[in-house]
Amino acid sequence: MKIFENIINHKINTITTDELLNYAAQFEIAISRSQASKIATYLRGSNVNIFDNAQRTAIIKEIAKISGPDTAREVNKLFLKFTS
Repeated sequence: MKIFENIINHKINTITTDELLNYAAQFEIAISRSQASKIATYLRGSNVNIFDNAQRTAIIKEIAKISGPDTAREVNKLFLKFTS
């Protein structure tokens, strides 16, 4: 399972604005291009592990600051789908 974790974390740590917008549309998460750009920029520079609860919580808090709590909750749901 570790290899899948590495693949998922790598994708999140290298995500682009357009990729994030595509995932948002696929999973029905409302997000603007501006928000997606800010979130993607944050994620690309973070080298995060979404399988670590503390790191995922910190990421979600930052996303809430960028795009609001509703979007952060939806992104958290998406992360939980990836990690389950």
